[in-house]
Amino acid sequence: MKCVIFDLDGTLLYTLEDLYIATNYALEQVGRDKRSLDEVRNFVGNGVAKLIERAMGENSSQEEIQKCLEIFKEYYSKNAQKNTRPYDGIIELLKYLKKSGIKIALNSNKYDAAVKSLSHKYFDDLVEIALGESNNCPKKPDPTGVEKILKYFNCDKDNAIYIGDSLVDIQTAKNAKIPCISVSWGYCNKDRLLLNNKIVVDNTQELKQAIEAMLRNVK
Repeated sequence: MKCVIFDLDGTLLYTLEDLYIATNYALEQVGRDKRSLDEVRNFVGNGVAKLIERAMGENSSQEEIQKCLEIFKEYYSKNAQKNTRPYDGIIELLKYLKKSGIKIALNSNKYDAAVKSLSHKYFDDLVEIALGESNNCPKKPDPTGVEKILKYFNCDKDNAIYIGDSLVDIQTAKNAKIPCISVSWGYCNKDRLLLNNKIVVDNTQELKQAIEAMLRNVK
């Protein structure tokens, strides 16, 4: 069995605007200053709890952060799909992989309910399993999510690839002991990706070619 495990935000879906709007809504509700789009871009990648902690700033108590996080989650759950969209070529790539008999999964640091909702809306039956952060699935770079997916598919590590847009994704793949392809169109600077991973692609055609090259000799 061959499988490809994707990160979600910044890899398959452009989600930044909806995260930005939800973050600033929550900050306003607790009397904090808004953050810029670039600031929010730099805050994402380690889950929404860390996003809100960074947005609130260093002088915030855990109680204040938790209150803001709860407001964020309630708002985002209702408004996560207003500006979010798949990146160009992603749907076609997923269809190609599925037609080729390759299993597709998601492993995100976004909370699990949002991951499953977004996966169902945008990818429907193209993605077989979608895992986000939960009590049973710690945040990346913990490899638990990857390991659960491999077990679900009965897929050996030699037959799997991890694809993401961040340094967290690269470390997740290393921790899970599977190869990683980084995409440059997400929320991390390409130069930083190149310092940490040999394979960085700029579009979905290059991604398709990289996946094929990695899996070519897998039986």
